Amino acid sequence: MATKKYTVTLPEELAEEIRQEVGPGGFSAYVTHAIERQREQDRLGELVAWMQEEGAPLTEEELAVAEAELREAERHFAERDASGGGLPLAG
Repeated sequence: MATKKYTVTLPEELAEEIRQEVGPGGFSAYVTHAIERQREQDRLGELVAWMQEEGAPLTEEELAVAEAELREAERHFAERDASGGGLPLAG
């Protein structure tokens, strides 16, 4: 994927905390990962809003299935991050 340099403004304490966690060269990857995760959440929110507008209210069973799928997605990301598929931390 092509990359392009951007300038963003962040709270200094937050940025320094992240830099210490990810080490040299890891800051951009960390920010990219955070933005990707936020985009996923935004898209899911848009989908839920659309489904609520277009469909009937969800049944208890449908809600339970959706919650189980959400937990599975969260588990997937946690396992990926724990296995080194996420971002490297300074060590």
